[in-house]
Amino acid sequence: MSQARDHGGDHWPMRPFRNRVAGPGASSRRRTPAELAARTPVLPVLIVSVIVLVDLVGGAGMIWLPLLAAGPALAATTSGPREVLGVGLLAVVLGATLGIQDGVPGRELAAVLSAPVAVTLASGLASALRGRRERVLAAVRSVAEAAQHALLKPVPATVGPFQVAVRYSAAAAEARIGGDLYALVPTPYGVRLIVGDVRGKGLPAVSTAALVLGVFREAAYDEPDLLAVVGRIERSLARNLGGDDFVTAVVAGYSQSGHLEVVNCGHAPPLLVRESGIVVAVEPTHPTPPLGLRALSGEAPSLQVLPFADGDQLLLYTDGVTEARNHGREFYPLAEGLARHVSDEPGRTLTALHDELLAHVGGRLHDDAALLLLRKPAVPVPASDAGCGSGSRSVPSRSRSSAEGAPGGGSQAADVVKREVKREVGLDGRRGGGCRSGAFVAGARP
Repeated sequence: MSQARDHGGDHWPMRPFRNRVAGPGASSRRRTPAELAARTPVLPVLIVSVIVLVDLVGGAGMIWLPLLAAGPALAATTSGPREVLGVGLLAVVLGATLGIQDGVPGRELAAVLSAPVAVTLASGLASALRGRRERVLAAVRSVAEAAQHALLKPVPATVGPFQVAVRYSAAAAEARIGGDLYALVPTPYGVRLIVGDVRGKGLPAVSTAALVLGVFREAAYDEPDLLAVVGRIERSLARNLGGDDFVTAVVAGYSQSGHLEVVNCGHAPPLLVRESGIVVAVEPTHPTPPLGLRALSGEAPSLQVLPFADGDQLLLYTDGVTEARNHGREFYPLAEGLARHVSDEPGRTLTALHDELLAHVGGRLHDDAALLLLRKPAVPVPASDAGCGSGSRSVPSRSRSSAEGAPGGGSQAADVVKREVKREVGLDGRRGGGCRSGAFVAGARP
């Protein structure tokens, strides 16, 4: 999410206190010593042992016995009711043994041991309630994750001609979802995507994000014009949002023309990484207000067209990334981090960026953060079809004959031969011209 969707898959395990019957004879199965040792609360038992040892060495009578209640109290924070009762029973038995050994009168010893008994019973109840809350929280988290996958659907590693990677981290780790949104869908008009940020937090922000994504996914398939897609989202938000609510977003689309269309509605500018490694911020030529505020400003969104060649990459993100601060109140330099970690694998690039971002803030983000990286890989040319060395194909002899023997048509025939040569070596219609065995065309990296 941390996508790092990285959405994450860190479910809290649901551990019922009673073993459910798994089959015939399961209830009679005996636990091995290793299993019993693994379930033993080590620290509470250690505390009880230390108190007993101090009493034996010091011979102070009843002075240390009330401290035995610390064992079951501590066990309640990490263990189940059975373990708590076990530690409490151990503390009471050892306390009674020490009291009898020290010659403590029976009534006084009973009064002293009543404290560990009461604490054990209260700690057992607290442990049972804690376990119940953990099970409820685990169920809520599983529902939240299901809602997340329905709202922010997993993005495959390859969409159309692109390699794609996504990392998403919700500020509220228990919720798993927030007000940041993204989607990438192949359509009859090419690949289209959106990255946005809803004003506010909590359930209202999640509801607005679901509305935007639903309208975008429908409009992206229906509308041939990218501005019409943005217009449908705007009209839907105008009907459903409050007067001071809005959504910042970048909507982009790529057709087969080799150009990327971008509409920036008050969002942070995407970062364009050229094949050479240069990082450029795509600032909007005509700034447009966020979605939901067009009626107040009266400004229509503008379409920005960018060349997007083989090897280029586009990073879209939310302000939870660029506004993340360290202990010195310094913002995270996303452009510099991208230049350091950019690679030919978008997943590896975003993993390095996400790890560096968490290290910058000290391990936990205070706002939702989303990263979506799009890369257009260069098209590999097989060595046998590259037109180099012994694996190259020759032009058919009939073409050469017509080029040499056509009266008065040498120039036209030569053009025909050139076109056939380009088609044979796989360079027809592609830019660039380097030719070596196993190489990538269009300026691909070695």
